[in-house]
Amino acid sequence: MSNEAAIALVAWGNAWLTGHVGPDEAVDAMERSAGPQTLVPPGGAEVPLRRGLGELRVAGLHALRLALPAPGDPLGLTGPPELNRAAIEAGAAVVAVLPGRALGLVPAEDRRGSSYVGVRWDARDAGTAPPDVPSLADADRALTLAMRDATEALLAVDDVAGVPPEIADALAGLRDPGGHPLAPGYPQRAHRVAALAGRLSLVVGLARRMQARGLSGDQMVRREQALRLLDSAVRRALTAACNSAFDPVP
Repeated sequence: MSNEAAIALVAWGNAWLTGHVGPDEAVDAMERSAGPQTLVPPGGAEVPLRRGLGELRVAGLHALRLALPAPGDPLGLTGPPELNRAAIEAGAAVVAVLPGRALGLVPAEDRRGSSYVGVRWDARDAGTAPPDVPSLADADRALTLAMRDATEALLAVDDVAGVPPEIADALAGLRDPGGHPLAPGYPQRAHRVAALAGRLSLVVGLARRMQARGLSGDQMVRREQALRLLDSAVRRALTAACNSAFDPVP
């Protein structure tokens, strides 16, 4: 859920900041994706996300950046270490860019009672240096190569026991991933890359949850290496796509 909530917050938040949707439409879309949401500013009290974003806008919020870090790979983050650790544990974060400063918003599941399940965004100071993330074009090319190599590796390695039908269906869907996981105002390439990356993320998740029976130690190593490389390319592609809202129009 963390990834979905962060992607929706960045995509629809940037659509609002660039004037393609209104604030109510943006927050409604965010909450359709991940449920009701709140924001806790540094040293402040928890407020509904709608109000929290409005207050950040008054303070000069002009962009939102996606971070999808993993252990050993703080993708999209530039510190401080406390933020990086929290974001890596959560698997996602959103960096709100303001004049002369930045805030890292880290998602956490928010359960209240038996029926309320939402997301709480804990804000803390973030580094202001630009993160080391690929351009959309570079991420697109890298994702295509990783998809080809990982698909060949997974099909070859899993041939011993047969490819599970869930993975086979997901791989087949790569021909036409469809869907528009982003928001109005994003370039068409960003929509396509995000949709493909989302489908590949499903493949990685399914493969890692399923026990690979009948594989040798070498095959297990090759399988995990293929999944690790594909996961890295997927995270970079999603980050580049979500952060492309302010890219120059070609």
